[in-house]
Amino acid sequence: MDAIPFIDLKAQYAGTKDQVRAVVDAVFEDQAFILGETVSRFEEDYAAWLGLPKGSAVGVSSGTDALLVTLMALGVGPGDKVLTTPFSFFATAGVIARLHATPVFVDIDPITFNLDPAALKGLDPEDFKALIVVHLYGRCADMRSIRDWADASGLPLVEDAAQAVGAKDEGGAPVGGLGRAACFSFFPTKNLGAAGDGGCVTSLDPEFTSKIRALRTHGAVRPYDSDIIGGNFRLDALQAAVLGAKLPFLDDWNRRRLENAAAYNQYFRDRGLEGRMGLPELPLDDSYVAHQYVLRLPNRDEVAAKLAEQGIGCAIYYPKPLHLMDCFSRLGYAEGSLPEAERASREVLALPIFPELGQKRHRRVAEAVAALV
Repeated sequence: MDAIPFIDLKAQYAGTKDQVRAVVDAVFEDQAFILGETVSRFEEDYAAWLGLPKGSAVGVSSGTDALLVTLMALGVGPGDKVLTTPFSFFATAGVIARLHATPVFVDIDPITFNLDPAALKGLDPEDFKALIVVHLYGRCADMRSIRDWADASGLPLVEDAAQAVGAKDEGGAPVGGLGRAACFSFFPTKNLGAAGDGGCVTSLDPEFTSKIRALRTHGAVRPYDSDIIGGNFRLDALQAAVLGAKLPFLDDWNRRRLENAAAYNQYFRDRGLEGRMGLPELPLDDSYVAHQYVLRLPNRDEVAAKLAEQGIGCAIYYPKPLHLMDCFSRLGYAEGSLPEAERASREVLALPIFPELGQKRHRRVAEAVAALV
């Protein structure tokens, strides 16, 4: 029996090959590989697709660099504290530490896996330089409640939207314009993936995006003249071209991902398995773009091993919360400090949800999981 991959980028390429090859060839014909018209055109198209004003998107070299350059633009540095979630990819907290600031972790909501606004109670927003809010697994965080807490002191909110391209808040406002800035990743496995690394910063503040544009080219505001210290955070024209070619497919890809997620939930509910596994809550609005379909399983490691034996791909996002990693041991967190993040790290398992999965393979995955719980 054929293996079922966790994600099938070859299948995606088969459906976009003509469009991708055409734009890549055009870049090689033009020989303009760094920034230029191709990057500018993608930035405009991407902002428009998100529903944001022209000029609000700035392409950068990766999702990690998007976070880093955004914190640099906010002036984060030694002695500063930045609030964030412990249940995310390492980059969310790593960029804070790279600027010699201190990550401060608060626990997550057990249903959404996003930062729990209730965990902010008792904290003074004036003690922090910024707050990074992650829209995990493609689901928009509770931005209204978080903003209510932060706005009293004007604490800047940074959206880590690496997994949430196309998601919206409960009022229909797009991710990417819900805080001071938002950071996107175009890692190849994302809903919108490049042919390598790539990222984007969006902001509704023209002065902020102008600063990001300067910082991505070593702080230069004029050729060979920098007013601020930046870095090399440029989005390659080849990656921008690939992303621009894929962008028209994204609505359909997101729709099919959501259909796959809903079909999993329906299958497991129809078999009365809700009491033996934690099914994800799937919002009926546009707040979720199904980047991942994540179950909670008390026997997660056993199920993952058995699925692997059957040639069925799955993944654990994330097996260790950030506050328990050795590199952050100096911060003083210990086992039990943030119990919901720790419990999630023991229980979560992501199943294949990519748009090209198809009914036959979807059914095989669902049947295999059902037999193991």
